[in-house]
Amino acid sequence: MSHGKQFTLYTHKSGPNGWKVAFVLEELGLSYHSIYIDFIKQEHRAPEHTQYNPNGRIPTLIDHHNGDFVIWESNAILLYLVDKYDKEHKISVADEKDRHGLFQWLFFQASGQGPYYGQVFWFKNAHPEPVPSAVERYQNEILRVFGVLDGVLAKQPSGWLVGGKLTIADLSFVMWDLAAMTTALKDRPDVDVEKTYPAFYAWHQRLLKYESVAKLLVVRASLMN
Repeated sequence: MSHGKQFTLYTHKSGPNGWKVAFVLEELGLSYHSIYIDFIKQEHRAPEHTQYNPNGRIPTLIDHHNGDFVIWESNAILLYLVDKYDKEHKISVADEKDRHGLFQWLFFQASGQGPYYGQVFWFKNAHPEPVPSAVERYQNEILRVFGVLDGVLAKQPSGWLVGGKLTIADLSFVMWDLAAMTTALKDRPDVDVEKTYPAFYAWHQRLLKYESVAKLLVVRASLMN
């Protein structure tokens, strides 16, 4: 590819998982070129993309400084980036126990946050017929995850998930939590996130103000206008 950047990132303008990869690339000062795939045109399933990602999802990352190495699945990408390019542990951890704690949070995010949050959007916006019980079920799962995070963060003096500092574990949660609070729970006036989950809410607000996150949220907003 002729763009001259170290990485090519196949992503989506609004999809949460691609942005978490961009956050980490920004934090590590790595140059990248984003290709925004159009889901409506089924570009994610086109051969131009599936030649790199047989699962036909985003994100997909190509590292042109490592023999055009290709990796997909967002949290696998995060682990690759910090393993290879974060030798000073700016957003990763060196301690063995902390490292396994970081893995734990990434697995929880991938299995317990993203899929359940995504179901709210499916049943509210894409399912062919209304299923209020499904929407309620997955909204309640969002609140359960908020509660898990709130309980842990309330006990962390640093206010971060692991290692006493911001890591890829924290960054992995940002976009789905933002989507939940701005869209998925919009029809739930009974839910006061700040009051009910204060440690979680404070953590999320800190993340939104973090330089790389704030910068890319502006980019995302401009793309969606």
